[in-house]
Amino acid sequence: MLKIKNLHASVEGKKILKGVNLEINAGEVHAVMGPNGSGKSTLASVIAGKEDFEVNQGTIEYKGEELDDMSPEERAHKGIFLSFQYPVEIPGVSVTNFMKTAINESRKARGQEDMPASEMLKLIREKSELLDIDRKFLSRSINDGFSGGEKKRNEIFQMAMMEPTLSILDETDSGLDIDALRIVANGVNKLRSDDRATIVITHYQRLLEYIVPDFVHVILDGKIVKSGGKDLALKLEERGYDWLKEEIAI
Repeated sequence: MLKIKNLHASVEGKKILKGVNLEINAGEVHAVMGPNGSGKSTLASVIAGKEDFEVNQGTIEYKGEELDDMSPEERAHKGIFLSFQYPVEIPGVSVTNFMKTAINESRKARGQEDMPASEMLKLIREKSELLDIDRKFLSRSINDGFSGGEKKRNEIFQMAMMEPTLSILDETDSGLDIDALRIVANGVNKLRSDDRATIVITHYQRLLEYIVPDFVHVILDGKIVKSGGKDLALKLEERGYDWLKEEIAI
């Protein structure tokens, strides 16, 4: 589904990614870990097409198609979803109206007509029940006055509604207490399927107790320096990153 080869990227002239290689197949969950400033969020932003970041070298292929010249909107319409570390507040736009617009814009990009209102309401009902979301929540302005947990839960609701084939969760656990973390992780797990893939970006192993990854990758200084199974995350929790830095002489 996703093939990244020798990816180098910079922001404002500063080189952040320095040769990332990564392959992800449908049905897989990959965790990307690393200390602050290692390049985790930059990788997420570059895959999603954020315009502040410049790809200097290498390629990103999604379903066999190169993403280089695609805008963030085009990537989203093709099924790439990015959950933000710090979701934006949009006063005056309800969660429901936002989702209607987003879904119909993606349908338009695929040459389809708007989703009928009855079908949209049925989808909203199904997904809100799946994620245990109160219907009153859906009439509120997006993230306006939301707690940290509510903001992240809203991101997972958007993911459920859009049904992307590749979801990137950028530090979804940031700022969450244990109850909110469980709710968000439960939503992600309910959306796992054989035809979708997920990248979970996190500092901490605790999220991976709830969203169990198939693969764990460690980024240091803009490169993936080690990959393994969930045991690697446990080792990082116990020993930190210094032993890896010594191993690869960073």
